[in-house]
Amino acid sequence: METKSEDRENEGLFKVFSENFPISDTRNNFVLEFVDYFVDPPRYEIDECIERGLTFSVPLKARLKLYCTDPEHEDFETIVQDVYLGTIPYMTQRGTFVINGAERVCVSQLHRSPGVFFGQSYHANGTKLYSARVIPFKGSWIEFATDINSVMYAYIDRKKKLPVTTLLRAIGYESDKDILEIFGLADEVRVSKAGLKRVLGRKLVARVLKTWFEDFVDEDTGEVVSIERNEVLLDRDVVLEKSCRYHYECGSENNFTSQRKRRGF
Repeated sequence: METKSEDRENEGLFKVFSENFPISDTRNNFVLEFVDYFVDPPRYEIDECIERGLTFSVPLKARLKLYCTDPEHEDFETIVQDVYLGTIPYMTQRGTFVINGAERVCVSQLHRSPGVFFGQSYHANGTKLYSARVIPFKGSWIEFATDINSVMYAYIDRKKKLPVTTLLRAIGYESDKDILEIFGLADEVRVSKAGLKRVLGRKLVARVLKTWFEDFVDEDTGEVVSIERNEVLLDRDVVLEKSCRYHYECGSENNFTSQRKRRGF
């Protein structure tokens, strides 16, 4: 407020104005240029603002110049005018601000160190819950957490949760096979009559053969599984039963499926 116009340095408010001006129209015929800014004395004293519940502030004005660059408007006169922009909080001699009658002070916000952090906790029923947090130097936070059913979810900027598989598909892992290979959950099992007993009871991830002729609905999730996708994941809790009829076909890769298509294995 006490600094003269010619003594201002390119910082603070002067720098903000300089970065946003000049402003021109779409045809660059008229240009609005920033000249200087002024801060008038506060209207109320500090004690009066505290007593009346006001903000200790000062009026801010900017001196702007409007001129025309179009030769067809030679008669346009350049306008230089002081424009009132509003009030801004003003710091007291003690380094505080009076906002709505309350004296406050600004403190620097603690910045969490960037990196990847892991944690675990226990639910009330004794289930162990795992979590992870990815904190970048700049940008959105990504958090991962499991629930009591051992299902993992992702949170972006602490907003609504989404399945972690949705996030993986968004970043390029399009198929179920790609996602399973990240965690090493896809096991290749060679099936033969001699080794059939060794396979029974294992939890498998299988590829659906083209012997399926119609779509079906997963009874647990309600998801419609299409034969066009030609790929279905077994639930990790589903175990193949000895009473099932099995179909084995040799091709580019061994397939091990169940004829009980309505159950989706």
